[in-house]
Parts: sequence; structure tokens; C-alpha cells
Amino acid sequence: MYPNNQQPTYSIDYLNQIAPTPQKRSLFSGKRPLVMGLSAALIVAIVIMIIGKTVGQQPNSLQQLAARLQSTQTIADNAQPNIQSSQLRTLNSSLRLTLTNTNRDITAPLKSSGITATNLDKKIVTAESGADLVAKLEDARLNAVYDRTYAREMAYRVDTIILLMKDIYGKTHSTELKNFLQTSYQNLGPIQQQFADFNAANG
Repeated sequence: MYPNNQQPTYSIDYLNQIAPTPQKRSLFSGKRPLVMGLSAALIVAIVIMIIGKTVGQQPNSLQQLAARLQSTQTIADNAQPNIQSSQLRTLNSSLRLTLTNTNRDITAPLKSSGITATNLDKKIVTAESGADLVAKLEDARLNAVYDRTYAREMAYRVDTIILLMKDIYGKTHSTELKNFLQTSYQNLGPIQQQFADFNAANG
């Protein structure tokens, strides 16, 4: 008992010392499972978007290749009567035969990807028609420089086909498509080089 019912006095410091220390809570304290869950969901969403974009691009690239091959064959077929050089005419005949076989062989990989060779996207067909090249070749014919122009332009066009093939090859997991692309590259590569060499010799 304290005299006169007086309560003991304690200093503020003493009270602070015996008081329980409040635990500091971080911003994400107690919410860690939620944050981890959201992070995982975000990563999954990004992966799905990337896969979806890649899968979406491949059929378009394949249609682009098919359309370019078809239009190039048409251009090569129409060019044959206008070529003066027997060497270039022979070379163009080889190109036409190779393109005929390539257009035939691409049908199966297209079908496996859900694409019909005779029913390609009209926008892609228009973009790959080579209308500007046809106009350029007509000007070259009128100006009597057809052979040189044709060799140069066809060397470039076949090169773009080869580059597109390489791009698709690096992205696809289809063995059937890879085999087609590899065979086509082996057939078109030497012909592209011969067109380039003809242009260099007659440029």
C-alpha cells in the first residue's frame, strides 16, 4: 500500500520500455500469396500472347510464301517469249520447272496447316502478285533491255522467296514443312545464283 492512496508515478520513458513494441507491417505483408498469384497469372498471360502471336503469324507467312511462289511462276511463264538470250531462256525454263514442282509440293504442308493452296487470303494474294514487277518488265521490253532487267529482278525475287523460306523454317516445328523448305531451298538456291551471275555478266 502506498501512503494516502497515492499511486506510484512512472516516467514516460519507463512506460515506453515496458510497452510491447508494435510490429511493423510491410505494404505486402499478409498479401504475399495474392501478389505471387497475380505475378504468375501475368507471366502465363504473356506466354500465351507470345505463343498465340507466333502461331498466328506462321499461317500468314505460309500463305505469303505460297502466293509469292504462284505469282513468280506466272511471271516466269509470261516472260519466256520475251527473253532474247538463249542462255537466259534455258535458265528461265529451269526456274519454271522448279517453281512448278515447288508449288505442287507445298500443297501438303499447306493442308496440314489448314490452308488450301487454291484459296489463299485475297489480301495476301494481291500483295504478292508482283504487279509492280510486271509493269517494270513491260517497260524494259519496250526499251529493249528486257533480258538484263528480267535477270536482275528475278534474282532479287527468288532471293526474297529463299529468305522467307528460311524465316519460316526457323519458326516451325513441323517436320513435314521443314523437309519441304529444305528441299525447295536446295533447288532454288543455285538458280537464284545463276540469275545473279547472268545479271552481273550482262549488267
